[in-house]
Amino acid sequence: MKKIRVSDVTLSAIVEQDLSLTFRERLAIAEKLDASGVDYIELPTLINSKENEVIYRTIVASVKNATVKIPVGVDAESLAFALECGKKAHKLCLQVVMPVSTAQMEYKYHLKAPLMQAKIGELVKNAKDICDCVEFVALDAFRAEEGFLEACVKTAVEAGACSVTISDDAGIAFPEDYEKVIKSIKNACDVSVFVQPSDALDMATACAVESIKAGADGVKTSVFGEYLSAQVFADVIRAKKYDLDVTCSIDVANIKSISSAITDVAGVVADDDKMVEFIENTATIKDVSEVIVQLGYELSEQDVGNVYEEFKKVAQKKETIDTKELEAIIASTAMQVPSTYHLVNYVVTSSNIIPATANVTLEKDGEKFTGVSTGDGPIDASFHAIEQIIGHHYELDDFQVHAVTKGRGAVGSSIIRLRADGKLYPGNGVSTDIVGACIRAYINALNKIVYEEN
Repeated sequence: MKKIRVSDVTLSAIVEQDLSLTFRERLAIAEKLDASGVDYIELPTLINSKENEVIYRTIVASVKNATVKIPVGVDAESLAFALECGKKAHKLCLQVVMPVSTAQMEYKYHLKAPLMQAKIGELVKNAKDICDCVEFVALDAFRAEEGFLEACVKTAVEAGACSVTISDDAGIAFPEDYEKVIKSIKNACDVSVFVQPSDALDMATACAVESIKAGADGVKTSVFGEYLSAQVFADVIRAKKYDLDVTCSIDVANIKSISSAITDVAGVVADDDKMVEFIENTATIKDVSEVIVQLGYELSEQDVGNVYEEFKKVAQKKETIDTKELEAIIASTAMQVPSTYHLVNYVVTSSNIIPATANVTLEKDGEKFTGVSTGDGPIDASFHAIEQIIGHHYELDDFQVHAVTKGRGAVGSSIIRLRADGKLYPGNGVSTDIVGACIRAYINALNKIVYEEN
């Protein structure tokens, strides 16, 4: 019985659909996917920033069973960033994601077919030089000129790709189209072939089945969006695995409950209920209090009152306030306590050839304490240095960075949530230096924990 490998694209679908999820929620999705038995978990296209660097590295390190797939971008800088984010992965696969249709090649990259084919070969070779597992993803494959898709696949395989994905981004392929393409590629070269059918025409499942019959080695699924449904695919395997003579490693018996759990984390449910995204400016203190509880905070009546007073001030200028803004209000107004730890100074060094190092000095009761640590980037190193000083590690439940002002001298605001004994403690920090803002936010949350513990 042939094993069909499952590669999940839920995290990418989240970005495509512009769902506003917290760091914690995305991390929870990755962990639940990993527990579900999928063979691969795909990350969305990486955006080179310090905030994303911390987020991606944390997600990558949390995946223990599946292989993590990371897109390499189109140049040496993006390739280096992808490798840096994935270096702590237990199993890593780099992806070269490029279109093969004339419309997409010329519109997005201004490249004709021969140059695009050469570009694919170059990117795959560069990725192969630093990672054993490389996948070529052929976007918009069913609008490619005749023979060009096969030529690009051959080029990618010759350059070192160990698998290819045939993606129907336009949502136009019928099951018989997949059958034809899979057989053509399998006849052209020896490579593992995945399919990523669109469900725009409600035929993703049929396309996947015909692809498997034609010799496909894997499918790409998602919990939501116009992709092959992980839940539906599990049902097909359960009902027809002996007819198809295939199996897969996902937990078929429990995939529905797993999908439901992931969906709940993402705030998207089958009956079209919506997660709380916006709060009307006419909301009562009871309404705001309920949202605070939904966000995971346990606040005293006084703190709820303080948050509501600040909420009303903001509400005078806006018709609605989203949950991100409410969290910022909570971080800046709730649980305000005397400061046990004060930031004295910090020195952070970071480069692409040595690990980031942070030297942080805090003051407590008139005495200064210094911590020195390395980490995956300057922010991670700074947090480790603080933990060295206090002698304790707190779970980083959420981490956000926002620009408060515009321009080169923009002020950055950081919101951090630390978890201690099951309770969330928000902290906020502001600085023109984003690392400084994050350090201040961490200390702000830390002081709240120390105050309650004492």
